[in-house]
Amino acid sequence: MPMRDHFRPPVSNRHSWEGFHGMWPAILVQQLVKVLPEQFTAEPRVHLGDYCEIDVCAFEEDYGRPDGTPAVESEAGGGDSGGVATATYAPPRPTLVLDAELDDQYRYEVLVFDQTRDRQLVAAIEFVSPANKDRPENRRIFVAKCATLLQQQVCVSIVDLVTIRRSNLYCDLLDLIGCSDPSFDPPPPTYAVTCRSHKVDRQSRLAAWAYPLAVGHKLPTLPIWLTDELSVSLDLEASYEETCQVLRIVRD
Repeated sequence: MPMRDHFRPPVSNRHSWEGFHGMWPAILVQQLVKVLPEQFTAEPRVHLGDYCEIDVCAFEEDYGRPDGTPAVESEAGGGDSGGVATATYAPPRPTLVLDAELDDQYRYEVLVFDQTRDRQLVAAIEFVSPANKDRPENRRIFVAKCATLLQQQVCVSIVDLVTIRRSNLYCDLLDLIGCSDPSFDPPPPTYAVTCRSHKVDRQSRLAAWAYPLAVGHKLPTLPIWLTDELSVSLDLEASYEETCQVLRIVRD
């Protein structure tokens, strides 16, 4: 059955996109284990980020009191304990303090490991969330992560069903490394792609299998590279439909 719009009515009125994105990686792992060779394992990962506040006391402990005096003072004398006095280094106040929003990224992903190489990561399937696309800094973090994985010869797949944000993180990734995909001009807001970095005659090469996605159309099958010579197929349509059936997301 074709792709649905999980971010707009009628689907969004009855089902949350968070529930769908949380379930899909687990269903996809069940599909992958049927085609992965024995030495490889796949695991779903869902991380929604964490939020914390730093109160005034914590700030003072780190940087000193507002009047400039250190928050932790040490005595020069030996005191009653009889121990040897030591001087504690009190760093100066920072030259710059900013309210910087360094949010922990939302992650919906499936990781594939090679057990014969001490659980070396060989492939990562990244499901894009609205938070990954909503601000320039979040897009840069996501793209930088993918670029780092490719630099480490890890196969990277990106699956983006987010219809309410138009940014294309695959195109942003290519732009980061000074490349472009002529078939993605203009970039579609939803897409699925596998990127593979490898060497040919000592020359680094990036290969991509990129497909635009659209509501009402079926999802593609992507290659997942486990080694330079070995790949398996990732049937996005089968895992997508099974996820919709488990969550009772019917076609409208």
